[in-house]
Amino acid sequence: MKNTDYQISEEELERYHDRGYNEDLLPKPASKRMMGAMNYFTLWMGSVHNIPNYTAVGGFLFLGLSPLNIMLALVISALVVALFMTFNGRAGSKYGIPFAIHLRSTYGDLGAKLPGFLRGCVAAIAWFGLQNYTGSLALLILIGKIWPDFLTIGGTTRFLGISIPGLLAFTIFWLINMLIGLGGGKILNKFTAILSPLIYIVFGGMAIWAIKVSGGIGPILAYDVAGATHTHAPLLVYFMIINSVLAVWAAPGASVSDFTQNAKSTRAQTIGQTASLLVAYGIFAFSSVAILIGGSIHYGIEEWNILNIVDRWDNSFAIIVSMLVFLLTTVSTNATGNIIPAAYQLCALFPKKLDYKKGVWIAGIISFLIMPWKLMENSDSIFLFLNTIGAVLGPVAGVMIAHYYFVQKQSIDLDQLYMDPAADNQKNIYKGLNKSAYAATIIALIICLIGNFIPALRVISDVSWLAGFASAFCLYLGLKKFL
Repeated sequence: MKNTDYQISEEELERYHDRGYNEDLLPKPASKRMMGAMNYFTLWMGSVHNIPNYTAVGGFLFLGLSPLNIMLALVISALVVALFMTFNGRAGSKYGIPFAIHLRSTYGDLGAKLPGFLRGCVAAIAWFGLQNYTGSLALLILIGKIWPDFLTIGGTTRFLGISIPGLLAFTIFWLINMLIGLGGGKILNKFTAILSPLIYIVFGGMAIWAIKVSGGIGPILAYDVAGATHTHAPLLVYFMIINSVLAVWAAPGASVSDFTQNAKSTRAQTIGQTASLLVAYGIFAFSSVAILIGGSIHYGIEEWNILNIVDRWDNSFAIIVSMLVFLLTTVSTNATGNIIPAAYQLCALFPKKLDYKKGVWIAGIISFLIMPWKLMENSDSIFLFLNTIGAVLGPVAGVMIAHYYFVQKQSIDLDQLYMDPAADNQKNIYKGLNKSAYAATIIALIICLIGNFIPALRVISDVSWLAGFASAFCLYLGLKKFL
């Protein structure tokens, strides 16, 4: 099939470079677009198996659906995420542009600052803190197996709601991620091909163990969670699960052009990302439910934290290997997906005062001060976090897709988009801010959050990403048509 993506010329690149755009913001020429379908297939495979995802599945089991329906809901969620990622990534794969420029094409050069801040700072910094904390839990268990006395430091003393060993483990893991963030984290991409198979060997082995110790797959599928609520209709629960999974991918999905700009073709990123997410979530759906329920059956108590299940094992070698895999996946995805976008966005907001490394330090310190361990106190906390992220980024995604497909009709004028700051740009279509896009985003954000303040409308906030995306999408097209 012939590649119909835009191929930028060297003359155009030189012209945009002369206008003051650095290498990171310039469109990628064909010579630098080296990611094929297989590269995208391995890109997200390791990102699915993280501790917050397993914690979320533990929460899903309390929503009243059967284990089999939870698995099916996760697979359907993967398909929805794949559609979102591939469709929102087409601007990047067609024109080779990064997220910052894709955002400018939607909101305008001035208008891009707010949604860029929501993705690069609010969502990225919050996720960075949360991933650091969940990774520190694995590190705490790992240190405890090697140095048991470490767990007794400080006795029962708690500082800011966390134990002294927990705070030390968090600080150590936070520093590791900060060091990688300061270095750019690019070297981590080289480990993707090695890390992904290791992840599935470990989690596949854990699923087999869970099925064996629980007496087979039958007891797992027939398990009835004590305390599960049945207040929501099954269809609404499906939408709640889909919404939560979308919220997990809200940040990388909004800025997916940063990845698809390197695609050999739009077809390559579409096939690769779709296959990656469907296969990864198919395996995750089965393994997460099997491990959590199987472990609960085996130990005779309901235990929905995968780290606690692993910590109960009597094989120290298996514990150490499993925790190392958790640490590797967390470091790999956290640096490239959270701290680096946050640092770049801070630089974009304050280009004269901040450079990349200062941005890393500011984002990192904020992620520490928000005390992310509070977000993981119970299943309600993780749901609130995911719904908040969904409310913040769902409207942005809705406006971006509506604008690219129905207003721009998949056509971007790169010469105007890469405007010359020294020229008179008053007639430039990307100058200033897109008022309709701003209005739709803000109104949709209010709609998403209103359920947190009006109990009768709580259902809207339970599906915040979906509500925000749909309302922003429709509002924006309506405003463009009538205004």
